Amino acid sequence: MTQSAVSYQIKQIEAFVGAPLFLREARGVRLNARGEQLAPMVQAALASLSRAFRAVSDKAHSVLTISTMQTIAGNWLAPRIGSFQMLHPEFAVRLDISSTLADFAVDGIDVAIRSGRGHWPGLEQHLLFEQTFTAVASPAYLARAGRPKTPEDMLSHVLIAPSDEWWDIWFRAAGVATPITFTRPGIDVETQQMAASVALAGHGIAIITPRFEAQSFETGRLVALFDVTASSGESYYLAYPREHRASRKIRLFRDWVLKEAASD
Repeated sequence: MTQSAVSYQIKQIEAFVGAPLFLREARGVRLNARGEQLAPMVQAALASLSRAFRAVSDKAHSVLTISTMQTIAGNWLAPRIGSFQMLHPEFAVRLDISSTLADFAVDGIDVAIRSGRGHWPGLEQHLLFEQTFTAVASPAYLARAGRPKTPEDMLSHVLIAPSDEWWDIWFRAAGVATPITFTRPGIDVETQQMAASVALAGHGIAIITPRFEAQSFETGRLVALFDVTASSGESYYLAYPREHRASRKIRLFRDWVLKEAASD
């Protein structure tokens, strides 16, 4: 719409309400107090309409959209999702990779796999597995830098993602006093998947969820440095809007992913 058309619509809305909803300023307009009161209800109504039309469209029934984070998508879900499609070829699967929480109403997301403590109002939540982590390195790095004899010895090694809060939690579980002080600069990365890649390349010690690098452990490309596994108290959950729990594609995916998590 053109700017003048938008201005006309604003005037029409204000005339219908019988009161101003916007403050006119030099650089544009913004909601006044009455507009801010009205906006959430309008957004909720529009979102409800959007869900209703998506629910009856053929495309909505044939595509399952899954929102999840990069690490769990690449290291856990992607190697398995083909078996779901083989069981249910009538559905196409779309992975929406994002580190932000899905907005089911706005983003067209059917289900999400997210980490947290499982307290999301309005959502059905199913526990997949606990979020645990441990310190790992590659044999190449240990051959070059030496294997630390105690957890405290690791403070003089190159740690990957040293600002990650998991390190403090893990060191406390290993009996090392915190806050910890590193004697060498680390390597900052943004995701657990990137941390594992840097560790596999032999550049330092990473803290990762062993479940997501099972093949690297089985082949000996990564080794756990100590028999210490810690947890942040968070877990991975399957979540979806409560009002969608009767959807056939959601029920089928729920049953499949819970079985995969249980057998992992």
